[in-house]
Amino acid sequence: MRIRPPAACRYDIVALGEVMLRLDPGEGRIRTTRAFQVWEGGGEYNVARGLRRCFGQRAALVTALADNDVGRLLEDLILQGGVDTGWINWIPYDGVGRAARNGLNFTERGFGVRGAIGCSDRGHTAAAAMSAGDVDWDRIFGTVGARWFHTGGIFAALSETTAGVAAEAMQAARRNGVIVSYDLNYRPSLWKSIGGPSRAAEVNRELVQHVDVLLGNEEDFSEALGFEMATDDASLGDLDLDAYAELLEAVMTGYPRLEVVATTLRQVRSATVNDWSAVCMTRAGGFAVAPNMERLEILDRVGGGDSFASGFFYGLLNERGADEALAYGVAHGALAMTTPGDTSMATLDEVERLRRGASPRVQR
Repeated sequence: MRIRPPAACRYDIVALGEVMLRLDPGEGRIRTTRAFQVWEGGGEYNVARGLRRCFGQRAALVTALADNDVGRLLEDLILQGGVDTGWINWIPYDGVGRAARNGLNFTERGFGVRGAIGCSDRGHTAAAAMSAGDVDWDRIFGTVGARWFHTGGIFAALSETTAGVAAEAMQAARRNGVIVSYDLNYRPSLWKSIGGPSRAAEVNRELVQHVDVLLGNEEDFSEALGFEMATDDASLGDLDLDAYAELLEAVMTGYPRLEVVATTLRQVRSATVNDWSAVCMTRAGGFAVAPNMERLEILDRVGGGDSFASGFFYGLLNERGADEALAYGVAHGALAMTTPGDTSMATLDEVERLRRGASPRVQR
């Protein structure tokens, strides 16, 4: 891929997506807690934040927020992550949220035999009201300059208009020589009220035609694009790499503009112990496999895939090659799942040490 040089751009990455306030009951349950820790989180935003905070890349966010105290709390959290908030569209708040509101995401982490649970309250949000024409994309990608643009299937599914925003942004990115990445992130609950699985497939098939780097898992490729994996559930548990290679190759063949297709591999032994790895297919170099972290102990798995994307994109942005990019992604995703919240608290030094096989001994 031809990636624009850093000196020609203000941003290494621009993300388009909704940011919600995550309310976390810690070790307790949503239904019984009396106190929540708050974080910010959103599938597309998490990627940009990880690139900024862990990997030192320059990041910006395009979204919309209702202008009230919850929105300003989200802004404060985003600023702590170092992501440029200058492209947030602030929507006047009507006092009750009929016209626009900010999304809430209640998430408990799970433990052992109890899986993580998410309960979203995100209907009629400011981000869902975005429509084509709201953003001057040529200014962002051309005049100001960006090297990479990232969005995903969560944002595309927020409403009947958000897919049009994503398509408009992708087309502007391509006009200005910006790499486009997309995480399929198929969520049945989001598509249910705007056309269901058939509409999801229709939208995603159109958007992927504009994409250079595509992320997803076997369910995403099946439900959002119609590519089935030629294996059974037992083989998935044993990491049937040949089946994954065939799946990713089929996706790449179906979309000739794609340069890279990647997926994380997660075998869930319990909510707190997973096997964790990833694979990718590149048009230039073929199939690549990341290191496999067996029996990875997890504190909070939410956002692990987004942190994989941050590390993977870091490797690609810096021309490290597919194998090294995968190693960065897997290491960063693993570290992110050892801390609470959707976003990464890892440092680049920690990622470097983990990908080189360092032990988790005390650092003094």
